[in-house]
Amino acid sequence: MPLRWDIRHEEKLIHVVAEGEVTLKEMEAHFDALVVANALAYSKLFDATRLKPVYDDADVMAMGARLSAYTSHFPSGPLAVVGHDDAVVLAFKRFVNISPSKRPAAIFKTEKKARAWLATQAGA
Repeated sequence: MPLRWDIRHEEKLIHVVAEGEVTLKEMEAHFDALVVANALAYSKLFDATRLKPVYDDADVMAMGARLSAYTSHFPSGPLAVVGHDDAVVLAFKRFVNISPSKRPAAIFKTEKKARAWLATQAGA
């Protein structure tokens, strides 16, 4: 599976690892699982170092609509993405731009820096 996540309720953290091609379908399954687990408000650490985002403009619009539905009913926690590939940086920027959530989001080159930043977001 190209997208795996571990919901750590005791830490209020979701650790996501992407490997290979990730499509809209995988992202939708991911978000649906977070909603069902009542974990959308948790901090998210997303390892995108091996991610190959696969999407087109219609996928971006569909994700924007889904995110609007989620954020109208559920709070969304901070997002720290680890990745440096140009395609990952572009996908991160598009994702943040279409998301109606006002949550903090940042991209980092190392997991250590991402975790440190998430620690500063606790309670924010």
